[in-house]
Amino acid sequence: MHGLLRASFIPPIEQKDLRDLIRHRTNFIRERATLVNRVQKVLEGANIKLAAVVSDVMGVSARMILDAIVKGETNPQLMAELASKRLKDKREQLIQALDGKVR
Repeated sequence: MHGLLRASFIPPIEQKDLRDLIRHRTNFIRERATLVNRVQKVLEGANIKLAAVVSDVMGVSARMILDAIVKGETNPQLMAELASKRLKDKREQLIQALDGKVR
């Protein structure tokens, strides 16, 4: 009333919307990273060292291999055949990395 306090800043609607959008995006990125870490932990617990051979555990080839594991495939040679062109060069490493048991 007497001009002793400054008025607080209230951002415009566009800025509020942008802040909300950025906040949601940050949360989604954090949740995705958490899920990727959980998948890697399950694989490590099953003695499957896919992350040691594949640069992205959620990449196309790795997801095809993960789908095969979920469907019950246990043969590392067959799962290694699902790999893309770049991973075909690392076939032996991939076979060794996929030698594990998921319970």
